[in-house]
Amino acid sequence: MSVKQDGNGTWEVSAWYRDWQGNRKRKHKRGFATKREAKAWERLFLARQEGAPDMTMADFFEIYRDDRMPHLKLNTWRSKEQVIVGKILPYFGEKKLDEITPADILKWQSLLLNHRDKHGKGYSDTYLRTVSTQLSSMFNHAVRYYGLPANPVAKAGKMGSAKGGEMRFWTKDEYERFSREVMDKPLSYLAFEVLYWTGIREGELLALAPDDFDLSKGTLSITKSYQRIDGEDVVTCPKTPKSNRVIAMPDFLTEEVADYLRLNGTSPDERMFKVSKSYLYHEMERGSRAAGVKRIRVHDLRHSHVSLLIELGFNPLAIADRMGHESVDITLRYAHLFPHAQGQMASALQKERGI
Repeated sequence: MSVKQDGNGTWEVSAWYRDWQGNRKRKHKRGFATKREAKAWERLFLARQEGAPDMTMADFFEIYRDDRMPHLKLNTWRSKEQVIVGKILPYFGEKKLDEITPADILKWQSLLLNHRDKHGKGYSDTYLRTVSTQLSSMFNHAVRYYGLPANPVAKAGKMGSAKGGEMRFWTKDEYERFSREVMDKPLSYLAFEVLYWTGIREGELLALAPDDFDLSKGTLSITKSYQRIDGEDVVTCPKTPKSNRVIAMPDFLTEEVADYLRLNGTSPDERMFKVSKSYLYHEMERGSRAAGVKRIRVHDLRHSHVSLLIELGFNPLAIADRMGHESVDITLRYAHLFPHAQGQMASALQKERGI
């Protein structure tokens, strides 16, 4: 291996390695501005080829990013990257992977568990679990592909909780009180009408175009999702394959969509709701305050829709198809909203027994 300066004032690297068949090969790369950059590239290249677990966490992050990023949606990767850069690298960045112990993990967890912002508020249990899971995922990747003997997070244990706090949602009465307060803005009113009465996600709403509606059949097709990334509008596929779905709308909502499209000349393939998620948050805040209803998140309108469907007597499988979920997810997440299920089961079994 060699790092040297070329005749153009830049630096170049020559590195020997063995490919997956055991053949000895040479890699040559030019154009590095500094010797330090050339050495860093050489170190990462050899670490990737040799599967060496003695690289630092900061170096491994570069490899992890190259390995994982192509397999993920851009907004999904950005969420992971934010956690890694903000919460993992500041503590573990200069430590070698194979020297990080379960005790190191526990100390890091203690720092996050004891963190308080200027208002005295700590991180939520679900956020702590997200951060912990991300660190564990990086170690698992190193174990699986780069020769790390074991994942220290597995021994130390994860922090936080995968289950959030109490689920918040609006009753139909609360929603209708809210919706009356945002009628002064047609875009806001229709956006919340679609969210509440169909249960779609915010990103799915903001990606909608007139072509996604079949007004003659009263249906809405979900085939994409909107994100704002690095100052640009990005439309991607929905969250999961099952999220691609066709949703039947009630007649009144079909009429509201038709009226809106008639009054607002949007091109068939152009976004109908040309606003950001923050716009929806501000409108939610405005309408909630004016209506005097409890504050919930925009995403909680999705929970509100599920709650309404459960109240109307629909089963988890039918609800899951509408929401783009697996039925088991609906059963587990909203089990507390099926208050009569056990009693109904017992009554049915009693009748079956013939007593």
